[in-house]
Amino acid sequence: MTEVSSLTGRLLVAAPALADPNFDRAVVLLLDHDEEGSLGVVLNRPTPVGVVDILTAWAGLTGEPEVVFQGGPVSLDSALGVAVIPGGEGPLGWRRVYGAIGLVDLEAPPELLAAAMGSLRIFAGYAGWGPGQLERELSEGAWYVVESEPGDVSSPRPEGLWRAVLRRQRSELAMIATYPDDPSLN
Repeated sequence: MTEVSSLTGRLLVAAPALADPNFDRAVVLLLDHDEEGSLGVVLNRPTPVGVVDILTAWAGLTGEPEVVFQGGPVSLDSALGVAVIPGGEGPLGWRRVYGAIGLVDLEAPPELLAAAMGSLRIFAGYAGWGPGQLERELSEGAWYVVESEPGDVSSPRPEGLWRAVLRRQRSELAMIATYPDDPSLN
């Protein structure tokens, strides 16, 4: 088996031609990527459901918009908390994934993390790929892989994240940000 170079902590930005409606204009933060597969959350799919409606104790710690995000099409009945905690050692109840980004144990008391947390976002479900599946999609041109920034997790304007992430690239990818939502209208 060939060795997989980890993309954990990177963003997958959907190419305009990606046909899967689950990932149309999606920006996915990869939380795990190795030879056994990949797992991530879609950062730009807010739902109308408020965090206060399902995880009341965590509601005061989430940023705008204070809603649950659809993390992907898998296990929509489960919740993941992704938080940015600046600095070195993170608090009990948080596991570093990449840089200042990590996963929150939503069973832990929120008070354990509140003082250290820079931002928190709650996701229902996740995006998952089996062994080699993401690599195939990458080779087919379905995704662009770019560096993440801590602010991507808590963008106050998630509907504009796809364009914003592409626009900040220092390559031809920046031009893709201008790709129209429906090219047939041009």
